[in-house]
Amino acid sequence: MTRLSVNINKIATIRNARGNNIPDLVEATINCEKFGAQGITVHPRPDERHIRYQDVIDIKPIITTEFNIEGYPNKKFMDLVLSIIPNQVTLVPDPPDALTSNAGWDTIKYKSFLKDIISEFKNKGIRSSIFIDTNIRNIENAKDTGTDRIELYTEPFANKYSINKFDAISNFVEAAKLANKLGLGLNAGHDLNLDNLKFFSDNIPNLKEVSIGHALISDALYWGLQNTIQMYLNLLK
Repeated sequence: MTRLSVNINKIATIRNARGNNIPDLVEATINCEKFGAQGITVHPRPDERHIRYQDVIDIKPIITTEFNIEGYPNKKFMDLVLSIIPNQVTLVPDPPDALTSNAGWDTIKYKSFLKDIISEFKNKGIRSSIFIDTNIRNIENAKDTGTDRIELYTEPFANKYSINKFDAISNFVEAAKLANKLGLGLNAGHDLNLDNLKFFSDNIPNLKEVSIGHALISDALYWGLQNTIQMYLNLLK
């Protein structure tokens, strides 16, 4: 079964809108796991507009499943990750002003950079994943960085899904087959939701993990957090 990691950034965004501690991010993290989440994902950005660096420190002790920290590996991010020691770090090529993740790594251009960063994680026993698109050359060169996994950037799939789901998934199937052949673990995330998740997971071989935040937290407004997490888990069975 593909594991579900719940990205809690949007919960922090709601809290930050009022400048207090409602909703309580620590309590929300505990509840996500209690309700069935098999991992917790956070993506701290330099402006701390949702997850704050202190949040990452606060929730680390209460996580009982897996902790995945996403982000661009600047010095502040690296210092945080290497002090927290999460189960997994997902490297994302976000510029500081990015609204959300919108591209994968060019693993040819940044191969040496990524290799050096990933070696630091390996020395600390942290599993690494690279956010990447379905470009075959990027996947082939990802192998040379020493990363344990890649995370497929799925917004292109989500955008095309309602038009032609078979066309939308085709590049991702080929990318997944190549990753499997190269011995790279496979994660996925970005705009996966209750409509498209089952089709995606059913067609991607050996998909280890999906990270879902925006859609899941939005659905929870209607269905409740516990019920929503179970709905997503049921799609992955």
